[in-house]
Amino acid sequence: MKTIVLFVSLWFCAACTATEGPYLGNGIKIGEVTADSAIIWARLTKIQNCEPPQFNQPGSKGKLKLTVKADSGGETFTRTAAVDPQRDFTHQFALRDLKPATTYLVSVTPEDAEDHGIQGRFTTAAAPGQAARVVFTVTTCHKYKTIDNPGKGQKIYPAMLALKPSFFVHTGDIVYYDGDLEPMAKSVETARLHWRRMYSLPNQIEFHRQAPSYFLKDDHDTLKDDCWPGQTYGELTFEQGLAIFREQVPMGEKTYRTIRWGKDLQVWLPEGRDFRSPNTMEDGPNKTIWGKQQMAWFKRTVAESDATFKILVSPTPVVGPDRAKGKNDNHSNAAFKHEGDLLRRFMVKNNMISCCGDRHWQYHTVDDETGLKEFSCGPSTDKHAGGWRPGNKTEEHRFLRVRGGFLSVTVDRIDGKSTAIFRHHDVDGNVVNEVRLAR
Repeated sequence: MKTIVLFVSLWFCAACTATEGPYLGNGIKIGEVTADSAIIWARLTKIQNCEPPQFNQPGSKGKLKLTVKADSGGETFTRTAAVDPQRDFTHQFALRDLKPATTYLVSVTPEDAEDHGIQGRFTTAAAPGQAARVVFTVTTCHKYKTIDNPGKGQKIYPAMLALKPSFFVHTGDIVYYDGDLEPMAKSVETARLHWRRMYSLPNQIEFHRQAPSYFLKDDHDTLKDDCWPGQTYGELTFEQGLAIFREQVPMGEKTYRTIRWGKDLQVWLPEGRDFRSPNTMEDGPNKTIWGKQQMAWFKRTVAESDATFKILVSPTPVVGPDRAKGKNDNHSNAAFKHEGDLLRRFMVKNNMISCCGDRHWQYHTVDDETGLKEFSCGPSTDKHAGGWRPGNKTEEHRFLRVRGGFLSVTVDRIDGKSTAIFRHHDVDGNVVNEVRLAR
């Protein structure tokens, strides 16, 4: 049955809204897009927005109405679903049987207040045999107290949106439970407050209604700095941290996955917290970040891929170099050297490239032992940059910048060759480094 839908424009105000809700005060998130599927996330709120710095919209019971239609025309389909009060009044709509390389219009509205809806759009990935231009952006490290456009969010979001990205990857530390404006996230409710606050910001709302996204988690948005399973932060447990992450972002069955974007690109998005050994454990064959099952999946799917460019987008560095003192949490650190060596050798053997988040500086490095290339996106703002001296450029560094911004990657056919262009941008979107690889 066909349904006629009025797509309403995005609307928000800076102050607490007095009119009757419910609203979509945290916007929508379009995620996990493939050639034939996607997930649409939304949360019902009692108010549209609140005054800073808390931006803590209470949730609202009720139903969401989702309407989806291909931009090129055809049948419109509609779904309704109640939000789950036990999952912070959120719901995730799983879309299936979509068409490759097709733009879809999305409308999400509270069923009882359809004039409070949000309009969005996304384009599915091209089929594996189809050559297609792909642009994606990568970011990391978002603290509310270091935002550089007060009241609106980070400057990088309109800068990234201007590139019209095919998709976006947030590599983690999406919020900081243990190092941001009070209150620290030492309970389930205060952890949820951090998500509500970050995704009440207009820049984030505007971006995520238009840019398909993939979210990875790291330590600060799981529990606390350099965390591993079994730990707690106040009353918040590691297991609760895992559950909150899955309720706050669009996510499928597993938090590690690979996505094919046409003939020339395949990306791998690993899980870096769920399966790891304690950082304090002695290094060796039994110490791991990824776990045996994920590592076996990674090796198998990489070997099966015939994509021209195979790119790992990791929450944490694989090459580095990282700070030598006091860091023992990632594959570039001595604490995980055994698994790191195995991973770097495998990736070079399979002609892969690494992109990473976590580090508060931008870099392009080449591993001096294996030749593996790595691009660090850098933190979201200049205020968040640090941890490395600008003049400390090692032999592995091809580019180093201790400032904020983001990374973009463009894969296209140029002069008859498949080409990947890696660009570091500053917070305003200006290109500060460019590397081209042709195959």
